[in-house]
Amino acid sequence: MTEVNPQQVSAPKADETAPAKAHAATAQPSGGGGLRLGRIGEIPHIGLVVALVILAVVGIVTVPDAFATSSNMVSILALAATIGVITVGATFVIIGGGIDLSVGAVMALASVWATTLATQAYGPWVMMICAVLVGTGAGLLNGFLISYGRMVPFIATLAMLVAARGLAQRMSDRKTQLVGPDNQLIVDISTTRVFGLPLLVYIFAVVVIIGWLILNRTTFGRRTYAVGGNPEAARLAGINVRRHTMLLYALSGFCCGIAAIIIMARTTTGSSTHGDLYELDAIAAVIIGGTLLTGGRGTIVGAILGLLIFTVITNLFILNGLNTSDQLIAKGLIIVAAVLLQRRSLNAST
Repeated sequence: MTEVNPQQVSAPKADETAPAKAHAATAQPSGGGGLRLGRIGEIPHIGLVVALVILAVVGIVTVPDAFATSSNMVSILALAATIGVITVGATFVIIGGGIDLSVGAVMALASVWATTLATQAYGPWVMMICAVLVGTGAGLLNGFLISYGRMVPFIATLAMLVAARGLAQRMSDRKTQLVGPDNQLIVDISTTRVFGLPLLVYIFAVVVIIGWLILNRTTFGRRTYAVGGNPEAARLAGINVRRHTMLLYALSGFCCGIAAIIIMARTTTGSSTHGDLYELDAIAAVIIGGTLLTGGRGTIVGAILGLLIFTVITNLFILNGLNTSDQLIAKGLIIVAAVLLQRRSLNAST
């Protein structure tokens, strides 16, 4: 009878296998940045493109002289640019399993802070840096309260929404602050055109491209899917979930700062009323684009397509002289339909 060496049959320790299993569970999150995401994400993208085509046909049929013009197309893109930049940040937060209700108010606060007389005295570059820093700082505070203060994201960002809007009103004394003539560079972002498009559209495009690259081609993006899909498994895999969550909200605030620069360029003002209900438009666009509110699945491309659908709908209602109340009802029905389709696809996959 042969003697068995105990070292040859000893089972691996539990603490050695747990991280490996957690890493395997999070390496290809459902709807994440791996190959499975590409196959799953292609289906809703096709549906969104078809919806855009249908809306374009409706526009051509109902208002042929106004809709299918280059000036109207530029107007649609310019309108989408401000909310679009915010939508990119919101996509990261929601994929990471969070929610940010404060984006509109943070953008308003950044625009007001950047257009105070004290800030404008230092020139347009300082104004833009100020807007970005204010937005990023507000996002960091949101992330800190949620990650280390263990506050529910809904409550923390709701508190930021109220506080940021109130601070913006107090700083501006509820008045609209104009961008001074010495800071024409801010206005040039909206008026200067390259190949027929204003610079703010190119800023929007750059933010989308960078956001897509970060989400799909970096470790930060893979960790975002992992944290949103299963925070505990992500923690066992060695991801600092708290720090990553805080960075996601900081990224959302950073996008709000860029959006503040765009809104200042478009309106030549900073105002506490900027960004009213932008948070709802951004979240709705992300949901329409196929991102799960529970986190772990979503794409930048889908979110932007969802945003364009909402923007085209708004444009069609304006061109046809329809009531804005009906426009809100239509958007609400689209959101409900998108969520129901998400539930149906999830049930079918399970």
